[in-house]
Amino acid sequence: MKNRNLLITATACAVMLSCHQKNEEENVPNNKEVIQETIKTASTPTLPEVGMEAPDITMNDVDGKLFSLHQLRGSYVLVDFWASWCVPCRGENPYVVQAYNKFKNKNFTVLGVSLDEDKEAWLSAIKEDRLTWKHISDLKGWSSQAISLYGFDGIPYNLLIDPQGKIIATELREQALEAMLSKTLQ
Repeated sequence: MKNRNLLITATACAVMLSCHQKNEEENVPNNKEVIQETIKTASTPTLPEVGMEAPDITMNDVDGKLFSLHQLRGSYVLVDFWASWCVPCRGENPYVVQAYNKFKNKNFTVLGVSLDEDKEAWLSAIKEDRLTWKHISDLKGWSSQAISLYGFDGIPYNLLIDPQGKIIATELREQALEAMLSKTLQ
């Protein structure tokens, strides 16, 4: 899909090049500037916002079986993007574990989405950090499908999704996660 969008953008730029001549007196940007900005805008994924439906994501779970976010519809879900090698992610994990244990019986769960490339490191971190919820990964690191779907450029990153699949909060860190869940899951 991304390649298709870039192809369409490149075609549009070629048409612009053939139809547009720079007029020095009108202070019109030159074709090269227009093309560079168009390509930059078209190829930059955007972060989903509160109120939007969360993009569905399907990857293999820890057992190699396909699992999709939509399978968790009907529950509040924290989609937690992380990796075993990410020190801030590992530092955030105790807060997520605490929130999960407190609210798991109140229609809440977590879906861990890893940017790992090494399956053994990923599985080891899950065990070490006692992350007992569902986990998925395509094991492609920063080339992961998650990045093109969700547009983030750093981890840890998370979103809280309501039972209908709408995003109700993003980037809940430390105690902010538990506070939001306390307010939402009364």
